Amino acid sequence: MEVNVLERLPNPTILKKLMKIQASLNIILCQEKWLRYHSFVQDWDEGVCMAKIDNGAGDHLIILFSPVGSIIKGFDHESELSPYAQDEHKVLQGIYDEVPKELLSLLEDDAIEKDNVTFCIWRKNSDTNWHKGNVEIPKGGSDGSDFLVGCIFHTPEDFIEFAIDYFELSPSIDVVAKIYDDFPITEEMINILNPDCDVMAVLQELELLRLRS
Repeated sequence: MEVNVLERLPNPTILKKLMKIQASLNIILCQEKWLRYHSFVQDWDEGVCMAKIDNGAGDHLIILFSPVGSIIKGFDHESELSPYAQDEHKVLQGIYDEVPKELLSLLEDDAIEKDNVTFCIWRKNSDTNWHKGNVEIPKGGSDGSDFLVGCIFHTPEDFIEFAIDYFELSPSIDVVAKIYDDFPITEEMINILNPDCDVMAVLQELELLRLRS
């Protein structure tokens, strides 16, 4: 299962594009920022972008893309590996031990909540594959990586299935497919996906993601 999680992650360039696509669709479908499941900050830090998945139930996945590589910090609040499940509130040994210092330092911002973690995955730009912290998971337990990495939707169909369940909306497959294929997002496409939204406000937010051409 561990290997499958790493194999399901595309290379950082494709992953960043996927996260931007999903963030853009969340912007269109949900006006309330705090209710969005996927988000993306283009200029999180100098040369660093941040993607986030937040299910509103205490679980999150944060991905930082930098000039030296990418790092993923995940937190499943129900996992036995959570610091809150330990006698002493602490990060379990092995989660961060092998992470290159130049990538680990990206997690130091207070907003990242570095110590709220149940797994860490990383990939330097010189690497050909992703790596994951080596932690002993109790039999029958989970670090949450399978669940949270599964919230990165690789196809329009997967995203629509998610949107129906989470936003209680059924977006047009044709429009969602175009966005996944990197078509410029137009006012017409926004109106088809969410007739009730403030189109100009949406366009302004999408501009920050540099998704419009």
